[in-house]
Amino acid sequence: DFNERCAQCSEVNWGLTDGGRYYCRSCHNVTERTREVVNTDFMTNSRVQRISKSSRKQEKTDRVCEWYVCEGFQLILKKQAEALEALGVCPQMKDEVLYNFWRCYLQKSKQAYCNRPAGETVKALSVRESSTDVDSEPERPSLLHLLSLSESEGDLQTDCSFASSVSKVSESTSIYSGSVDGSLYLMKNQKEKLRMTMPMTLSFCYMALLWLREPITLSELLRFVIEGHIPYLNVFQHFPEKMKLCGLDLKIFCVESWPVYEEVYNKMLELAAFLDLPRFPDITDSCFLHPDMLCIKYLMEANLPDELHNWTCRVVKKIGIGEVDFLTLVPGNKSTRKVKYDILAAAVIVVVLKLLFLLDDHYEWLLSDFAEERNKNNKEGGLYFEFKKWYEVVKHSLDVEQKKLDEERAKYLWRCEKPLFYSVKNKSRVLKRRQMVVNLQNQFGKLSGSVRRAEKPNPSSFQLRWSEENTDGSCFHGHSLKGILQEKCGLLTAMNPDYWLCTVKLCNEKLCGHLAHYREVDFPQSYHFVLRLFSFLLRIQPSYIHDEVCMIEHKLFNKKLYKKLKYNTVLRK
Repeated sequence: DFNERCAQCSEVNWGLTDGGRYYCRSCHNVTERTREVVNTDFMTNSRVQRISKSSRKQEKTDRVCEWYVCEGFQLILKKQAEALEALGVCPQMKDEVLYNFWRCYLQKSKQAYCNRPAGETVKALSVRESSTDVDSEPERPSLLHLLSLSESEGDLQTDCSFASSVSKVSESTSIYSGSVDGSLYLMKNQKEKLRMTMPMTLSFCYMALLWLREPITLSELLRFVIEGHIPYLNVFQHFPEKMKLCGLDLKIFCVESWPVYEEVYNKMLELAAFLDLPRFPDITDSCFLHPDMLCIKYLMEANLPDELHNWTCRVVKKIGIGEVDFLTLVPGNKSTRKVKYDILAAAVIVVVLKLLFLLDDHYEWLLSDFAEERNKNNKEGGLYFEFKKWYEVVKHSLDVEQKKLDEERAKYLWRCEKPLFYSVKNKSRVLKRRQMVVNLQNQFGKLSGSVRRAEKPNPSSFQLRWSEENTDGSCFHGHSLKGILQEKCGLLTAMNPDYWLCTVKLCNEKLCGHLAHYREVDFPQSYHFVLRLFSFLLRIQPSYIHDEVCMIEHKLFNKKLYKKLKYNTVLRK
């Protein structure tokens, strides 16, 4: 007589436990519903209904918890912080740093830890039934405590605490949203309050990582998200069953696109300024985020010679981008350019390659031919670096990994396993369609003999791995740069005296969004290949690395450029 579908597997295959509860025979999910039993042993002319548990208590267990959008985001932040902690981040990030950032945000945006603004009311209560039952539940514990492991903060004075009781959600309300303020959240103009979004959860995490100077860059954080190691896509599936999610809540928490580097980074800067955070801890030369440290990592991953690190350090020191004041974030300071540590390190390597190999589709191949001839006649054992051979080896691995990445993205199923519905009326229809889709997928899978996807690999900071133990010569870490260097005044300098600039004049970044415009057809293929390599490693567009390359070049050749521009101005006059 119980024909509702199971909330877990959508099957209708019920059994009864010893306590009288219904349980699903397919997935063994036990519900709170109990069976009514007719008992006529007491009187002959009357019928008594006996339920395994109190009707009042059973009615309470079927009720849906009233929750707010900020509580949903807090649960997501909690899941993300736990995932980062599992990756090796110190527990201080979740329990202290991220918790304090989130509490400060709730206070600044007047969602919690503050008195109710004068004259402000919650319109959502007008469509809810006022609860005047004497048997109503006491005030529920706020979900805002879930982020902290300690309960020493006391009760939160939330902006909506007056409505935080457990009651049945009316059907008319659930058509619009399952949360109390879901409809108002999208209607209200909260630009001045920095409205919370799903990408901003990653901004919170990166801001906490940066505060602790953890060895995770923003590009790595986003890659871990895409690989599924950090909850982001369909993370609302982890919400408790009593937190009903439907209607407009799906527009807030449902994500159907990959996180974008620039959006997450810019929101992090806005958040830091909005929260009035002080100067972040200094980024010194011993920190992982320092360019000298990051260049080591990217040189290893790009399979480039170790000797190039001396040149990257010289460039970093020459233009002063390794200074503490340049690297340390100061929220709200508009006079300083904000640093993207991973992109900056990659751009430094690109500039060094241009200094040594020129990357004009001619000079690098000429040097490669010379190195090949010297390696044939070399009997000392040390190999000279051949740009041509490096290009062939790395390009093959890059093409394979890029194809694999494109296939994984094309096969990705954006639909979550948990069915979603925009209203209660459509719930049964959505569940039926979902079950039909699953059945068809299983049938076609059996017919085609498709193999289930393997488990995701363990997270790693390196996407391309090169071992010096390989005998095929595919690792270039120990190769020498002697063939392209010459000694002058006790210093090793490049044999190449020339250099070409990506752009003579930088654009206004605030107006057009870029320091320079990048089109593949306007630049040599060797330069484009190097940009493509690092854009794959960082999972960003090549144009962002090109911007940093132009910035470094103008710092490096500032005096020569100034003289040239001044000379051209005089000629025009």
